[in-house]
Amino acid sequence: MSRELTVDKVTAEEEIQEKVDREGNQWKKVYCGGGAHFKNWLNQVLELWGEKNIEVEEIDPRGFQCYEESGEKMYRIWVKDTNPERLG
Repeated sequence: MSRELTVDKVTAEEEIQEKVDREGNQWKKVYCGGGAHFKNWLNQVLELWGEKNIEVEEIDPRGFQCYEESGEKMYRIWVKDTNPERLG
């Protein structure tokens, strides 16, 4: 994979910061990655916001060289925007 495609994928992922679900709830992305870092982030986010306010989304790791080479899965952690001041 070319370096340019990898940079484009990283840039595109950095631009994804918010989403709105079918019920109109707003969500903020608080983490993107995998492995031990993902598990650590998930545990902290669950403790802070609770399971009902968290969504984990598996994403396609193509274009992220380290994930492609390791075969590791990649995820986004979303937090429901119930209190905008708290999410920053």
